[in-house]
Amino acid sequence: MALAQPEPGGVLAGQIAPRTDPRGGPLRGTLATTACMETLQVGYLHAVAAAAGCSLSQPFPDNGIDWHVSHGAPEHVVDDEVTVKVQLKATYQVPPSPAGPTFGFTLDNEHLVKLARSPVAVHKILVVMLVPRERDQWLSAGHDRLDLRHCCYWTNLAGHPVTGRRRTTVRIPTTRIFDDRALCEIMTRVGSGGTP
Repeated sequence: MALAQPEPGGVLAGQIAPRTDPRGGPLRGTLATTACMETLQVGYLHAVAAAAGCSLSQPFPDNGIDWHVSHGAPEHVVDDEVTVKVQLKATYQVPPSPAGPTFGFTLDNEHLVKLARSPVAVHKILVVMLVPRERDQWLSAGHDRLDLRHCCYWTNLAGHPVTGRRRTTVRIPTTRIFDDRALCEIMTRVGSGGTP
């Protein structure tokens, strides 16, 4: 028995002219860029959590925290599984590989108060993703990898003061790249009874 092979270019190749964006490239959907940025950063978080051996849950309803990340290990002192709350943000207003030890990111004061509360039963971190302005530059795929651009950085804002009238700019350390190793280190510190 022979199996049919897919036609090169898809079933309708040659029957329908490919549609492209007027600026060139594939025809992308009309979903708002900010909504797409949220989806991209969730994909980044899922990839990091998977590589770190962590589970994810999304609070419902969302009360100002996007995700709960849990890490189980018998070496943890406080419990066999520890959890950190994660707030995700994304921006294209900061260039990739920011110069200097930190970059500024502005939060609504109400949101900062929630992230800065201390002490807490479950620690919180802010994860900020820097993305290119144009969606066609967000990722590239090859046979050996999928590259997401540009990068996520994390910080613990516990105890951070509110300094603006309605919004406060916080400083995000450029040394705190959010990847699987960073997440494992965060969870190890929390599992030992420390802070992220």
